[in-house]
Amino acid sequence: MPLKHPPSMEGAFSFRFLNKHGKICNPADWTAAGQARLWLYNLHYFDDLNAQAAPSREAWHRHLIARWIAENPPGQGNGWEPYPLSLRIVNWIKWALAGNRLEPEWLHSLAVQTRYLQHRLEWHLLGNHLFANAKALVFAGSFFGGAEAEAWLSRGLAILEREIPEQILSDGGHFELSPMYHAIILEDILDLIDLARSYPGAVPEATVGIWVQAVNRMRYWLVAMLHPDGDISFFNDAAFGIAGSHREIEDYARRLGLDASPKPAAGITKLSSSGYLRVAQGQALALLDVARVGPDYLPGHAHADTLSFELSLNGTRVIVNSGTSVYGNGPERLRQRATASHSTVEIDNRNSTEVWGGFRVARRARPYGLILHDNEDGIVIECSHDGYRRFPNRAIHKRKWHFHSRSVSIHDAIKGNYQTAVARFHLHPDVSAEGLGNGGFLTLQSGQNIRWTTTDGTARIRTGTWHPEFGLSIPNIYLEILFTSPSSTTTFSW
Repeated sequence: MPLKHPPSMEGAFSFRFLNKHGKICNPADWTAAGQARLWLYNLHYFDDLNAQAAPSREAWHRHLIARWIAENPPGQGNGWEPYPLSLRIVNWIKWALAGNRLEPEWLHSLAVQTRYLQHRLEWHLLGNHLFANAKALVFAGSFFGGAEAEAWLSRGLAILEREIPEQILSDGGHFELSPMYHAIILEDILDLIDLARSYPGAVPEATVGIWVQAVNRMRYWLVAMLHPDGDISFFNDAAFGIAGSHREIEDYARRLGLDASPKPAAGITKLSSSGYLRVAQGQALALLDVARVGPDYLPGHAHADTLSFELSLNGTRVIVNSGTSVYGNGPERLRQRATASHSTVEIDNRNSTEVWGGFRVARRARPYGLILHDNEDGIVIECSHDGYRRFPNRAIHKRKWHFHSRSVSIHDAIKGNYQTAVARFHLHPDVSAEGLGNGGFLTLQSGQNIRWTTTDGTARIRTGTWHPEFGLSIPNIYLEILFTSPSSTTTFSW
């Protein structure tokens, strides 16, 4: 039984996607100009067919399928773009495999959709989009019979044979370096394993074995990148509520008979291929970004977040990155991708990586010089990046984290000329802060106090927003440290 996401249908033709409500009142609403493109994509996915308590909404689903076919002629509108097309093909087939009857004209439409897709695979985008295309071909090729279906299946398997080694790194991370997209692709491969077991012999056993190996590596990577609250960290494009949770993914894996995934040990966990670090010591769990922003040819989901980090204490998020609530080409999308929206250092009011448009990156930061120490004096991690060398002052940012049993110090140093340097520590909305100048206190929702101090910098508390879900912005605060010398150290003690 596949993973069940929360329902999105609120009525026969009313929906809630990305924390925004909407209705289909007439045919033009399928491509309504006033709706965000991502909202319209979700409308065409048909995720609700396989969501929680889906059988109770079967009548709605049947009306919706019939209406979609009638009001979305082949090749017209958002629903025929390859990505929503791929997800819808899979969802209709999952719905049929769950015991729901597809009418003859629906089966005909499903075949037409697959024929249309096979000529519009997203080779120009690659990554998770091409993966979704290939998954849809494998689903349709297994579901239908005949030579045409066999060709779909063969092509889909060939793409996956190429893309899984490319997209799934040796440490288990997905190469776009987003915990959210990692979880999406992990669920995709679990779906493929489930499908192969529904159609014995359709997929070679050796191929299924490769999928299982990839899944097991990915499960370990995902748990390494979680906070103690069980949810993902926010590096690059990431938000809650899009992919299944870790608990849901693990339940799915167990239903498929896969062994339990091992958990990272205390101390340093180095995810070498993807470039993230996990540090677990005493009450603290920290996740550090010493990674490149993504594949050189596919950085569309990257943020300018190099050398940022997130920190939980006693199971509670304290220091965070700001998350993702919008896509598109607007100023808010750019702001959320900017260095200033992450817990790292901004030099001369510029981004460490040149993010632009909605999904574009030009010159980007590259980390180097990673050093790890774990001994009786605590855990020390050092790393630099060259993202600011593209500017005339050619500055280098070097960050050193020093974890003790009851504190962490973050030492930031700027090599080269600069006008201003600012370190920001974004705080979870449940964390309050007080103090100015060189020190003060953070207070967690539990009542625990954390003392913060800074040297060679002037601190102030600023207001901002945290974006844990698409369509959601929650007020929060952050510490802003203005450097008064080429290096500054901020320490959090508990």
